[in-house]
Amino acid sequence: MEEGHNLSVEQCKRVTATAVTEVDAFSDKQIVLSYSGGRIVVTGSGMKIINFSKTSGSFCATGEINGVRYLAKGGSLKQKLFK
Repeated sequence: MEEGHNLSVEQCKRVTATAVTEVDAFSDKQIVLSYSGGRIVVTGSGMKIINFSKTSGSFCATGEINGVRYLAKGGSLKQKLFK
């Protein structure tokens, strides 16, 4: 599944993404998503998943979005440095 990936945060209240392959973990404070390039960690408070379609790869969540962090495949730089 090699297709384009997009992520959008609207007014720190809504996050949408495309080409998401899996929701790895979620709580009201953090959502961890997988896509072809690695993982996405969305942090905030009061977060709720509104929509996720594994077949189309579309994802949407609402809440107070504080941050979005991408983690490349193969682990973080810190993990690679301190093996």
